[in-house]
Amino acid sequence: MPTRSFVSFQPAPSRVGEPPSTNALFSAFLSSLSVEEGTACAVLYSAAIRHFLCWLGLRGIALGTVDDRIVRRFEQHRCRCPRYSAQATAYKADLAARVRRFVRFLEDQGYIDVADGIYDLGRHLADYSHMIDGLQLAKGVAQAYRSEAEHFAAWLRVSRCPWTDVDDTVTKQYADHDCRCPVFRKRGKLTTSGRKRRRRCTRHFVEFLRDRRAIAPVAVKVVEDPQVAAYVGWLRQDRGVTDETIRRYRAEIERLMPMLGAPAQWDAATLRDAFERRSKEIPGSASLLATIMRSYLRFLIGRGQCRPALLHAMPSVRRYRLSALPRYIDPATIERIIAACPTGRPVEVRDKAIILLLARLGLRAGDIRDMRLDDIDWRSGHLKVKGKTRRPDRLPLPQGVGDAILAYLAAARPTAIEAHLFLRSQAPFRPFSSSAEIAGIVARTLERGGIEGLPTGSHIFRHSLATNMLRSGAGLESIGTILRHSSPETTAIYAKTDLPMLLKIAQPWPGDLS
Repeated sequence: MPTRSFVSFQPAPSRVGEPPSTNALFSAFLSSLSVEEGTACAVLYSAAIRHFLCWLGLRGIALGTVDDRIVRRFEQHRCRCPRYSAQATAYKADLAARVRRFVRFLEDQGYIDVADGIYDLGRHLADYSHMIDGLQLAKGVAQAYRSEAEHFAAWLRVSRCPWTDVDDTVTKQYADHDCRCPVFRKRGKLTTSGRKRRRRCTRHFVEFLRDRRAIAPVAVKVVEDPQVAAYVGWLRQDRGVTDETIRRYRAEIERLMPMLGAPAQWDAATLRDAFERRSKEIPGSASLLATIMRSYLRFLIGRGQCRPALLHAMPSVRRYRLSALPRYIDPATIERIIAACPTGRPVEVRDKAIILLLARLGLRAGDIRDMRLDDIDWRSGHLKVKGKTRRPDRLPLPQGVGDAILAYLAAARPTAIEAHLFLRSQAPFRPFSSSAEIAGIVARTLERGGIEGLPTGSHIFRHSLATNMLRSGAGLESIGTILRHSSPETTAIYAKTDLPMLLKIAQPWPGDLS
């Protein structure tokens, strides 16, 4: 936690009897602030506190009942107090800020009662600070998380809100509150953080408390259709599909169900109409949509909830798989891209290792995203790649690629407990969340090297490796082994790119030339 703070969550001592005199309280308060008596700061605090105590006496308010509501009344009162002129209220904000710090001191000393349990929050604040240190965040970001957590705790205490009852409504109230909290202020004012930062940092602290079971988790009522749940179970157990495929299939079925209605009422027209409406929304995925709908129909037919004849009602989508040549990059341009990867910074060392994996082994972006430290067998020089299947494949690790990965591990990879090989370069050091981040690395590398006119996606390296291997004399079977294709038909599309070989077997055009 910040060293300069007016927030303390130590249990208050039990006090019996009347509080000491005003002078004794004021001296103890200045001592807690490390302010010497007689200084200008002490004079300002003395004027504010004595004015506040005088106002309490005139109103007949006991010191032990003071809370933020009473301090706000004092801040807004029209001063008619003896020996205090109306000019003293010209700086009401500064006056109330000093009074609130004094009230906080009285709470810490046990002269003002605070709700039971608020002091337990101090232990969680200390543990939260250690957790922030473990994330290795930038200094400013880490300080923002700490200060907002402490500010939120101070606001809970001022508002007398039980911290164990925190929910989204409480955090929204905190983000929108007009701050008068007794926390450290730069030049007498709370540093402007804005609602967005308050909400973000507070949500982070609240999630930390929920993970520790300090507060109750959010009761999220997810009403899942039993039909969809049964379909997901069928895909996972009977069909053995991956989690990513299940996610895509489930999303499409949930969008289609309102259009289709009950399966007992389906007919061919209903299925075709739903397919046509949905395919207009995703024109590039019409073939996949037809596959998903057929899969769902097979599931329903197996359960006896749908007529088997409806499986033939689904329209077939014509796919022109061999109508165009796959795009690729020639070997000279590949070397230019690799040469455009500097190694002066840790993030550049990481990016070069990723580019080499794409260019030399033709890995998919998802393969690099999911790669782990134990996937590399340094003794045998092999790399384990899972890919789209559940069975991992072993690929030879080229010397240049291995050296780039070793350089990343030795000097550029952050110290983290994550098992993934490649991590983000900024704290918190977590794995890539999607394949799009790998594509972003490729785009930045092309921009850095001034290479234009090429696709920015990572899959272009995979096409280029297959095409260049074919033109160098490699067979389709060898290419399919390197690219880990499950079907020879997938590798056959690269045979179109070897134009010199196709010219040798091309037949002359029949008839005379016009």
